[in-house]
Amino acid sequence: MFTGIIESTGSITALEHNGSNISFWVKSSISGELKIDQSVSHEGVCLTVDALSDTAHRVTAIDETLKKTNLANWQAGTTVNLERCMLMNGRLDGHIVQGHVDCVAICLDKKSLDGSWEYIFRIPDSFSHLIIEKGSIAINGTSLTCFEVGTNQFKVAIIPYTYEHTSIQQVEKDSQVNIEFDILGKYIERMVRKS
Repeated sequence: MFTGIIESTGSITALEHNGSNISFWVKSSISGELKIDQSVSHEGVCLTVDALSDTAHRVTAIDETLKKTNLANWQAGTTVNLERCMLMNGRLDGHIVQGHVDCVAICLDKKSLDGSWEYIFRIPDSFSHLIIEKGSIAINGTSLTCFEVGTNQFKVAIIPYTYEHTSIQQVEKDSQVNIEFDILGKYIERMVRKS
């Protein structure tokens, strides 16, 4: 379980293809602190560390993960958001993020607003019931707040700290991003539908 507060960014240094799987070597400031079998959020996708070097770690995405996320677009040099699992004795500064991507969204627009940035994203129609005004959403693993929510699109505002310390700065018009909707909203929606 994660919080959506990005701990570090990493850079993809190498890719290894093995059948339908792709393994990614990621160099980061936290790689040296990781352990084999540890779960780490990479762009909002919970992946297991399966190999380590002095300055990098390796994770593997299976075909199902590659189909439901933007990981198939990663290449050497791609910057990725990283977050280790949350400690149960700490503050939940963002919101509950599982690292289970629900869908991929498309960036419709990016605007610089003299000190902050505003993005508009479009999600598949089948997920439109999971976004609400001022609700939480994880975009590439970053906990953000939706506003101006439409049928299948929404806006988010990015403060300078988030822009400078996450991979959101590489998101441009037509970019694909990983989306995880608020788990509490998903449970409530299912209970209401079942009653």
